[in-house]
Amino acid sequence: MAAGPSATIGRSVIVRVPATSANLGPGFDTLGLALSLYDELHVTATDDADVIVEVHGIGEGEVPTDESNLVVRAIASAFAFYGQPLPGLRLVANNVIPHGRGLGSSGAAIVSGIMAAKGLLAGIVDIDAEALLALATAMEGHPDNVAPALFGGLTIAWVTPEGPQHKKLMVHRGVSPLVFVPEHTMSTSLARSLQPESVPHADAIFNVSRSALLVAALIQSPELLLAATEDKLHQNYRASAMPETNRLVTMLREHGHAAVVSGAGPSILVLSDDPSARLAAADLVAEHAETPWSPLMLAVDFKGATVVPHSVQSPLSS
Repeated sequence: MAAGPSATIGRSVIVRVPATSANLGPGFDTLGLALSLYDELHVTATDDADVIVEVHGIGEGEVPTDESNLVVRAIASAFAFYGQPLPGLRLVANNVIPHGRGLGSSGAAIVSGIMAAKGLLAGIVDIDAEALLALATAMEGHPDNVAPALFGGLTIAWVTPEGPQHKKLMVHRGVSPLVFVPEHTMSTSLARSLQPESVPHADAIFNVSRSALLVAALIQSPELLLAATEDKLHQNYRASAMPETNRLVTMLREHGHAAVVSGAGPSILVLSDDPSARLAAADLVAEHAETPWSPLMLAVDFKGATVVPHSVQSPLSS
């Protein structure tokens, strides 16, 4: 039986969700990494039917501030799935994850909404990790884009007849991520449209070997990251849509840096096994880039998304 509206009215939660980088080179639609760059969301359930959304930072003045807002849609989806009446909502979003640049901004918005629903429904409905991933994947379409945002660290995601699954792995402390963010954006749907329906058998074998090696490199042997991030399944096919991304990735790799396209691009992820190597990579891009790119010296996020009741300090983790 659904609880009455009064069960959630007056509740307030704070949600924090990390940026992510999917694919990581060879791990197309499978591997993802959570990064220490966070969107924060404040959500309050109110006793009216209104939805009020304030957006600060990235997306301010651009993203919808009504029921069509992606975060609101994710909250509504979770409430509907569990048969709970949706209260009025007041959202304040403080966004820092760049939009349209391959750092998981849409996945973060979806995860923010699902986690907000988890917090608002605490004690009424128990939304466990499996349900969180299923709800987020149903909206996003690909579990590799939401699994690292939900759970942190390095995630392997796959789909079974029972639904999406994931395995979280802890990344070696020697891995130092660096992200280069351009001023221009890239459409994920456009990037996917450039993928062929089939690939050569040899390329498939190549990527299977590199994906396996990449897991080992990230959790145990960072010195193998350059070889482990080689790819023949997706980056070359998308190169024509992101010429400068492709040129800079090629240049960085020629200088020994494990550079890949972050998600659908156009941002670039460099996985270093030495923090000082990140500085060298940043210098190379500053010297050779034809347009402005912002270097972000980040860490791997190991916690994933959290939701905290407004007056309580300890988080209800995913």
